[in-house]
Amino acid sequence: MPARKVVTTNEAPVPVGPYSQAIVAADKVFTAGQLGIDPATGKLVGEGVEEQTRQALQNLRAILAAAGTSLENAVKVTVFLTDMGAFPLMNRVYAEFFPKDPPARTCIGVAALPMGAAVEIEVVAALPTHS
Repeated sequence: MPARKVVTTNEAPVPVGPYSQAIVAADKVFTAGQLGIDPATGKLVGEGVEEQTRQALQNLRAILAAAGTSLENAVKVTVFLTDMGAFPLMNRVYAEFFPKDPPARTCIGVAALPMGAAVEIEVVAALPTHS
């Protein structure tokens, strides 16, 4: 069985259940889905999808940094939205975080998310190779 390492950082919300912020396995980092939660308060930032998307991606950026990689090394992103009509708003903020060569992405409409969130985002990222 391949080795795996748990990733934890105080720069992102602490898990509220039996899961890790991310797991490193082989040469990839697999994050848990992140809501737009402010890690300092433990509460959602605003009610809008734009604010929550920005915070979720900032949380993911912090988790990936703790794992030794970055959003620039993301290979697959999954976005969950409670309102697919908000896709253009989410997409505009998302594009700020992936301005060049964005990763593959799937966006799924869901009935509800924890804490009444509008968006949840998870990432698979490559670890940089060191020669």
